[in-house]
Amino acid sequence: MPKLWNETIEAHRNAVRDAIMETTWALVTEHGLTSVTMSQIAEKAGIGRATLYKYFPDVESILDAWHQRHVTGHLEQLAQIRDQPGAAAERLQGVLEAYALISYHREHHGAELSALLHRGENVVRAQQQLLELIRDLLAEVAETGELRDDVAPEELASYCLHALTAAGSLRSKAAVQRLVAVTLAGLRPER
Repeated sequence: MPKLWNETIEAHRNAVRDAIMETTWALVTEHGLTSVTMSQIAEKAGIGRATLYKYFPDVESILDAWHQRHVTGHLEQLAQIRDQPGAAAERLQGVLEAYALISYHREHHGAELSALLHRGENVVRAQQQLLELIRDLLAEVAETGELRDDVAPEELASYCLHALTAAGSLRSKAAVQRLVAVTLAGLRPER
């Protein structure tokens, strides 16, 4: 088949897949996980049930794919900030601020949906990538002497992630900025 034809088919498949994921997410957040059926998803997405089943076997697999795409987008955003030109300490601050804002804006799905979305090998792999991204940036900052040297970058990366996850419970962006400032202060060498 011609290349253009293959690209057109692939673009269509991606569009259908995206529509299925977005429709499912909207239905689940509106009605709850146990209330959504594959028939509802197909109808709302404007496709046949048979077509839907060609893409996904069940609601959970759709939500898993949606979550993977969402997490991948966040990791790409953080990597772009890390890779910008400039001093390592400034890029670290940018990454930590972005991660805190991601945590702040994270939707609270309820226990059942959170349990479904935050399990499995994909989540573990994403958490490891995030830890490594921050650890490597901390090691870069350490080379400049702007990072405390009594704790390994790996431990400091874990400290940062745990501290900034608390942004999800804060009530304002100003509070998020204060949390980032406190976290950064904990990384600086003692004077």
